[in-house]
Amino acid sequence: MAVKPSKTEKKAAYDQKLCQLLDEYTQILVASADNVGSNQLQNIRKGLRGDSVVLMGKNTMMKRSIRLHAEKTGNKAFLNLIPLLVGNVGLIFTKGDLKEVSEEVAKYKVGAPARVGLIAPIDVVVPPGNTGLDPSQTSFFQVLNIPTKINKGTVEIITPVELIKKGEKVGSSEAALLAKLGIRPFSYGLNILSVYDNGSVFSPEVLDLTEDDLMEKFVSGVSMVTALSLAVSYPTLAAAPHMFVNAYKNVLAVAVATEYSYPQAEQVKEYLKNKL
Repeated sequence: MAVKPSKTEKKAAYDQKLCQLLDEYTQILVASADNVGSNQLQNIRKGLRGDSVVLMGKNTMMKRSIRLHAEKTGNKAFLNLIPLLVGNVGLIFTKGDLKEVSEEVAKYKVGAPARVGLIAPIDVVVPPGNTGLDPSQTSFFQVLNIPTKINKGTVEIITPVELIKKGEKVGSSEAALLAKLGIRPFSYGLNILSVYDNGSVFSPEVLDLTEDDLMEKFVSGVSMVTALSLAVSYPTLAAAPHMFVNAYKNVLAVAVATEYSYPQAEQVKEYLKNKL
């Protein structure tokens, strides 16, 4: 019979595995795992197999291992992970494209019913239409102030109704009604909260940025620098072309208003004479 490892041995093995992953991988996705079942997590691991590893564990153990490993290796960048370990979270170590890995993780979200006492992660709206329920079920709708009518022997919801707001607890009446309607309003899976890349930490929304988005932001930034430079008369590379053009306009205005001239100004003066 195999001897079960002690708690101390389990902690040592976990610490060794986490430190090994920290040394091997430079990209880490921090993901929340609220309401994620063991089978669902196993499917995610299978889907990511190849270039990614999912590691779950207690936050205190992960923080301790990361802190000690940072001290041992002298790599203080690891410490940037510690503030991210809040709540029920796991780490996805990857060598693949961060956006592609994030999209792969999102594929494994599964629908879930609204259970009593659960905090709603999104707004739940009951759509209008025929419910297929017989008229004896109208009491459920009346308790929740949902306008209905009887149509061809079944209950029909007249207008869309916001049944539960994001952040509210699911009540027994709401849960019972959604179950009768066959509505599974929530979906659960690993939800990417933060991205760690070679010591830098940023929001997962950054992964959705395209080259066009980056170019648009860059152009916007250059425009702001140019406007500020021109306003305070401070030369910058972005503002230099505009400053030269404005300076040339001033010189040309002086030439037109006086006897002073130069070849380019002569053309303008000749043009103005013909117009007058």
